[in-house]
Amino acid sequence: MRISSGRQGRCDFLPAAPTLGIDSIYVRDSVIVSPRGLILCNMGKAARGGEPTVNGDALARLGIPIVGAIEGEGRIEGGDLVWFDDRTLAVGRTYRTNDAGIRQLKELVGSEVDIVVAPMPHYRGPGDVFHLMSVLSPIDHDLALVYSPLMPIPLRGWLVDRGIGLVEVPDDEFDSMGCNVLALAPRCCVMLAGNPRTRAALERAGVKVVEYEGTEISAKGQGGPTCLTRPLLRG
Repeated sequence: MRISSGRQGRCDFLPAAPTLGIDSIYVRDSVIVSPRGLILCNMGKAARGGEPTVNGDALARLGIPIVGAIEGEGRIEGGDLVWFDDRTLAVGRTYRTNDAGIRQLKELVGSEVDIVVAPMPHYRGPGDVFHLMSVLSPIDHDLALVYSPLMPIPLRGWLVDRGIGLVEVPDDEFDSMGCNVLALAPRCCVMLAGNPRTRAALERAGVKVVEYEGTEISAKGQGGPTCLTRPLLRG
């Protein structure tokens, strides 16, 4: 799996390991990038338990510092975290991210980061993949793509009060990962093909949209472009 090392003219690859499974292609979930350095997650899905150590070791070899890890009974997956700036972080309380994990996260990022906890609905239960980023994808500093029917009311109100405009995903495009959209730059994003109404709504909001065919790599594992990426630096 290729990652950008930030070094001119070369790429690096996350390594294979016997502790990894097919879910390891969804690299967002295993590590958190914070202002202090990397935080290794403790996966809510037991079968993914080997990913944080393998991926964290590879990134550390690229010179990215590791500030700590979620341990013990704590659970966190990266898909439950959304940074709005380097001091403001929303965390979804889901079946994959628990209270003990959130408490440890607060200690690791420090008091300079304001954490907004969003208790998420039961939806399809503990066996389903349902993260905060299933219903919220930032597009710009003042724009986000959302699926409001499954958003916590306090979080949606917090976004509105913060001055963030909301582009709504229609009901019939939520299951096809219409809300799983990756910002490549402010108001420029990549999304899974097959969600024309969501794409049109983004374009009406002034967003440039690039699509990809994800029948195999995304649809079968319910992991869209945000899940398939682990941004290391944001402008």
